[in-house]
Amino acid sequence: MPWCGPCQRYFAPTALRADGTCPACGEEVEAAAAGRGCEPEQRAPWHFWAVVVAAVAYVAWRIVQLVAGAVGV
Repeated sequence: MPWCGPCQRYFAPTALRADGTCPACGEEVEAAAAGRGCEPEQRAPWHFWAVVVAAVAYVAWRIVQLVAGAVGV
């Protein structure tokens, strides 16, 4: 995403002028370093995965109950 330093904001590439300058102040914008390792990779916290495991276990148990009820056990 193009970044305008004086305006302190990002712009969509289509929002720039034809010559690649900022539409608000007219300064030249610089390309942000997306995907170049500037920001550390964000990982989901452990408690998110704990909730995912609990939800999967609950749904699996409900499927077992459904099958047992259909069979008549």
